[in-house]
Amino acid sequence: SRWLAVGVGRPPLPFRAIRVTCTGSCGVSNKANDAAWVAEEDYFNSSLSLADKDLRRPVPTAPHLPPVSAGSLPAGEHSFPFQFLLPATAPTSFEGPFGKIVHQVRAAIHTPRFSKDHKCSLVFYILSPLNLNSIPDIEQPNVASATKKFSYKLVKTGSVVLTASTDLRGYVVGQALQLHADIENQSGKDTSPVVASLLQKVSYKAKRWIHDVRTIAEVEGAGVKAWRRAQWHEQILVPALPQSALPGCSLIHIDYYLQVSLKAPEATVTLPVFIGNIAVNHAPLSPRPGPGLPPWAPPLVVPSAPPQEEAEAAAGGPHFLDPVSLSTKSHSQQQPLLATLGSVPGAPEPCPQDGSPASYPLRPPLCISTGATVPYFAEGSGGPVPTTSTLILPPEYSSWGYPYEAPPSYEQSCGGVDPSLTPES
Repeated sequence: SRWLAVGVGRPPLPFRAIRVTCTGSCGVSNKANDAAWVAEEDYFNSSLSLADKDLRRPVPTAPHLPPVSAGSLPAGEHSFPFQFLLPATAPTSFEGPFGKIVHQVRAAIHTPRFSKDHKCSLVFYILSPLNLNSIPDIEQPNVASATKKFSYKLVKTGSVVLTASTDLRGYVVGQALQLHADIENQSGKDTSPVVASLLQKVSYKAKRWIHDVRTIAEVEGAGVKAWRRAQWHEQILVPALPQSALPGCSLIHIDYYLQVSLKAPEATVTLPVFIGNIAVNHAPLSPRPGPGLPPWAPPLVVPSAPPQEEAEAAAGGPHFLDPVSLSTKSHSQQQPLLATLGSVPGAPEPCPQDGSPASYPLRPPLCISTGATVPYFAEGSGGPVPTTSTLILPPEYSSWGYPYEAPPSYEQSCGGVDPSLTPES
């Protein structure tokens, strides 16, 4: 329910009608930051007539003002109450470089012929909560593995087995995504640093599908020495991001992925994750005693014996079944964290990490996303179109202080402690 306030100067304002319209729509363009839509869809469109020139009853107005006569607004301020019923299927508001979902109310005072109409509009935001528990297999283990064979020193060959897993498949804003990576270097060459990235992929259905990929957060760990097996534990805090999928909209789709990769040798695993508004009703599985593998990780792959020329060099080193813990070299969320929480007035306190849904209160889902933009086309010969826009949702939420809890320190990562940190640590 809303009120339309109209201020009229002297003399009285003649009018033919006073109308308000409530609309919800989506538009998609082939070009970044271009409002010339090539594809559109409407979700609702309702209009109300608050007054017209044939009005036979007084229009609601301020108590100290005379009633509005038919077809004329006397000087002063006038208020007109109205309300619209929004459909439950309306999608969540969204704004990106190639399209947006907008809900707004428009008001107009239609004046007599040859006079200028008076118009205004107001955008409002809809949140259609995404219950993560409604996603199929949301509680199933989230694990993936890749094996990369490669050559080095011209004539020698080796392989690397990269396995990555997360404690859950779905998260809410402010929740910590617990990452575990296991790397077996079955070669005599050290690997490059391991990198984990939280990626956002927004797909726009224009004349052809356009995909906009952003890096939301990135963590870099150390490399693995030759003939060694290493494990890496880290966490990424889920910042304020739009929900996955955008249910109710067929022109814009949002996906999130956790990508763990090595540059040398080139090996990558990708885990799909979901971001919603209602947490999964399932506590993260606690690690079992042992070398550090989570209970959902696949069985260990024991490599065959190394070549004879490497056997002597590896004889004095640790066995594959005795993994070492990798340290974290950099974390994109760690440096700005203290400045963010220390400079934002009224910044929320970190929430406890006990795994219960109540521990992750609902955070504002409308915000500006972080990260660089790398748009590309799914098909065709068109080259990538760079975009300078980092706007994902309305800027009113740009001052929201996130992340809400610090990632583990380098010492904690190196020490292999339990990554489920308490606020005091």
